[in-house]
Amino acid sequence: MSLQETWFDDDRFHDQCGVFGVFGHAEAAHLTYLGLHALQHRGQESAGIVSSDGSRLYAERGMGHVGKVFTKSHLERLVGSMAIGHVRYSTAGESKLINAQPLRIESHRGEMAIGHNGNLVNAAQVRGDLERSGSIFQTTSDTEVILHLIALSKKASLEEAIVDALSHMEGAYSLVFLFPGKLIAVRDPRGFRPLSLGRLGSATLVTSESCALDLIDAEFVRDITPGEMVVVSEDGIASCHPFPAVTHAPCIFEYVYFARPDSLLYGRSVNVVRKRLGRELAREQPAEADLVVPVPDSGVSAALGFAEESSLPFEFGLVRNHYVGRTFIEPRQSIRHFGVKLKLNPVRNLIIGKRIVLVDDSIVRGTTSRKIVSMVRAAGAKEVHVRISCPPTTGPCHYGIDTPRRSELIASSHSVEEIRKYIQADSLGYLSRDGMYRAVGDLQADFCDACYTGNYPVRFPRESRGSMRNVARIR
Repeated sequence: MSLQETWFDDDRFHDQCGVFGVFGHAEAAHLTYLGLHALQHRGQESAGIVSSDGSRLYAERGMGHVGKVFTKSHLERLVGSMAIGHVRYSTAGESKLINAQPLRIESHRGEMAIGHNGNLVNAAQVRGDLERSGSIFQTTSDTEVILHLIALSKKASLEEAIVDALSHMEGAYSLVFLFPGKLIAVRDPRGFRPLSLGRLGSATLVTSESCALDLIDAEFVRDITPGEMVVVSEDGIASCHPFPAVTHAPCIFEYVYFARPDSLLYGRSVNVVRKRLGRELAREQPAEADLVVPVPDSGVSAALGFAEESSLPFEFGLVRNHYVGRTFIEPRQSIRHFGVKLKLNPVRNLIIGKRIVLVDDSIVRGTTSRKIVSMVRAAGAKEVHVRISCPPTTGPCHYGIDTPRRSELIASSHSVEEIRKYIQADSLGYLSRDGMYRAVGDLQADFCDACYTGNYPVRFPRESRGSMRNVARIR
């Protein structure tokens, strides 16, 4: 088996972004800043905040982590009692400042800003129609298409124009809009990406995950349901479901990997579900071993569940360095093998002479798993058994997760035994699809699990003929 390896493989899935919004609080921008800190795991390439004092919008954006982008002076310039914020990992559009969100434009409808978590699978076709009709785009982000459609809509109200614009779009979107005097949140009809409502005193909050509410001592109110639009203004909170009803398909991989374990997701505790994933994994794929070790951080909860179900001791036998970025100065060939140890280092005295169960959330290309197994063996492990708390990942995501091409996903073209040989483990076991659904708590639940099954709820570009034949049809 031959797979291309780099000296440091960023062999993980990446969510596209996280959104946060505040309406009706004197410290709206500061609260948004804190909320984005809690959502940093959803995007690390850029961050931005747009605020409003009811008469105009104020924006600050930059490349890098939230703490790097915003200074005290930046936040002081973001005046007003309403704000939206965004953290981004690019899946649609290049990693450049011009693509950092929230995007802000001015049209005949006035100023508007948007933050988007998801991916619009037909954005290229719609953008092509718009460009041929004279529209000029400033970014390479799929999100900008929505703003153009809103500006072009013939509908009278902002709410109607947003619904009109989104009726042309296919795919995943959890959106926050900010207008002078109004905040609007929308979740796509299938509910691919999470979005929640919160409350802090008299202020209304919107967030990708509930952990951001915990940080600012806010109350979780409820999930925004698939296909719902929530409008927040001085008149109060209004809600409607303006889109045709379809089968819901929230992303099940949010439970497996993306969401923070301290979040509530689709009405369930992420940490509880991940421990159940580990318990189901132990029942389905037991191992004769001495010690359970998680691959931090995402494998920790599942490893705890595996250890509890197996009656095996649990130890943090791998220590993660949290201060490594995504770009590095490449070393000479003679020291390239040190790459993986930038992020993980084994605790030798815990591992030496033991049969180790390594629990991780997924195997992507397999290159990182191979290096971790080798590193644990070098630390003195007698045996290394790898257990994965989800089914084999055989297909890419088209709904807001940055995944490799199908040809780069090792499980798309290799059996479990072939993968085991490649990563050089003594044994390899994946959780079954049924085991995953048992852990979630409902075998009949409607989730998007296309990355495991190939059953995509919405057609993606190679299958789509385009949703707009003529831009003149925009209502």
